[in-house]
Amino acid sequence: MTILSAALLLFLILDPLGNIPVFLSLLKPLAPRRQRLVLVRELLIALAVLMAFLWGGKYALELMHLRQESVAIAGGIVLFLIGIRMIFPRPEGLMGAVPDGEPFIVPMAIPLVAGPSGMAAVMLMGSNEPDRLLDWSLALLLAWGGTAAILLSATLLYKLLGARALTALERLMGMLLVAISVQMLLDGIATYLASLS
Repeated sequence: MTILSAALLLFLILDPLGNIPVFLSLLKPLAPRRQRLVLVRELLIALAVLMAFLWGGKYALELMHLRQESVAIAGGIVLFLIGIRMIFPRPEGLMGAVPDGEPFIVPMAIPLVAGPSGMAAVMLMGSNEPDRLLDWSLALLLAWGGTAAILLSATLLYKLLGARALTALERLMGMLLVAISVQMLLDGIATYLASLS
């Protein structure tokens, strides 16, 4: 996997376009200046969490005695469920009901940006090819940079594209995530079956 293909995969998993309506609704009660500060803070927290999983994922797997294929299968299942919820949204939104007040870590940083599938993806990248951690870090920074740029211009994009176009984009991203999740699941199963023989 190249740096650009890894960055594209992570960008799809982070799903900034699908998160625009959710982020706008979560930030709506705050003053415009405070909205930007909260958004930057949450994006930085998400980046720190994903970097921690990238660099420490191999050790976490060893500590918990988890095999890489089990993480791939679990990540594929979670990613599949998120993709399905993007294609067929529920009235309460992608992540269900959220508490009132200013968002802090949950639900914006985790799980909307740094979700289980993103954590599993970077953990797998880091543990499968630990000699390429700098490459994966660059791919993560590229994906995060694109996500941050889109989410920081969320209000403008929402006005330009409108709710219908964003909904269509979110469903398209959901379809791509379902395809990626099935591939992750199949790869995990194939690796497990190969280890048995």
